[in-house]
Amino acid sequence: MFRIIRFAFISGSLALAFIMPAPPPSEASECSLFLRDEAASCTVEFEPEIRNEIFVTPEAVDNSLFGKRIYARLADNANVYPGPGQGIPVRNVGDGFLYATVIRWEKVNDETWYQINYGEYVHEDDILLVTVSDFQGVQILHQPERSFGWVVQNVQPSRQPDTEPGPSAIVLDRYTFIEIYDAVQDDDEWIWYDIGNGRWVKQTFVSVVDVNPRPTEVGPNEFWTEVDLYEQTFAAYEGDRMVYATLISSGLNRWPTREGIFQVWERFKEYKMSGAEGKVDYYYLEDVPYIMYFDQLNSIALHGTYWHDRYGYKHSHGCVNMPILDAEWVFNWSANAPSDLLVWVHTSDPNDHLN
Repeated sequence: MFRIIRFAFISGSLALAFIMPAPPPSEASECSLFLRDEAASCTVEFEPEIRNEIFVTPEAVDNSLFGKRIYARLADNANVYPGPGQGIPVRNVGDGFLYATVIRWEKVNDETWYQINYGEYVHEDDILLVTVSDFQGVQILHQPERSFGWVVQNVQPSRQPDTEPGPSAIVLDRYTFIEIYDAVQDDDEWIWYDIGNGRWVKQTFVSVVDVNPRPTEVGPNEFWTEVDLYEQTFAAYEGDRMVYATLISSGLNRWPTREGIFQVWERFKEYKMSGAEGKVDYYYLEDVPYIMYFDQLNSIALHGTYWHDRYGYKHSHGCVNMPILDAEWVFNWSANAPSDLLVWVHTSDPNDHLN
């Protein structure tokens, strides 16, 4: 008997897809399987029995940086002052992709001033507070039975591959967790995935994780990670067993993340990152969390990211951008590795799902 995927959402955040045994065909009605269904045109309230036997959300960490910092983007050429509304600027931040950590703020003459460093204040017109993504991947308790992944843009599943969804088909929100039960290719060579109970989505709407054999350079007991540039996914392994997975954002085509086998050579719980000073792509990022440098040639790292929420798509200057909670998990987990963490960066072939 195959198993079906049920979806639940809690306070607008991701709740894991709960794995439930499928009822016998005679007992299975369309309304009983999904919240809304185009064939049955019904709405059903249900509270499924939770069986997180494989995929779980990691427990919170006491000394986590997540939620402990307030980040903000600085306007181009913003002036920085020695105090709220005081005197001549001490410096100008210049033009670029510029982020700072906010220490405190105060109102002076009905204007808000933000302190970003000791003796440095920025006017409210020149700063924009950031909403940090709370997306988090999954810790994996047992080797997955099949491929899995996440929806990366809202989608309505179809009844058959390469067909339009019905007018009242359910909507799967971005970051919904899924498992893959089958894959076929349409006439235009796009892959369609069966995500349970015959619901199909096109490959452009999802990022998929596969369990892969460890590279020959990796020992049987070593801790290693996989960065898949095609799927924009990340997986962590202990020897042959996958223990964690999530979405990432690697380098844009102009600044590609280099492929190969690397070893983490330096790490920081929190540190600034900057580059391309004087160029159009200049960036300065204060207090980047959970940095793990692995490509020494290009100063490329795995690290937490507070300035965007584009996981599942290329979006970086070459580094592997991770949700902060995921980077934190990997940072803490790899601290217990028997040797420095290995990082395998490669580009997968989605056609492997068709074999």
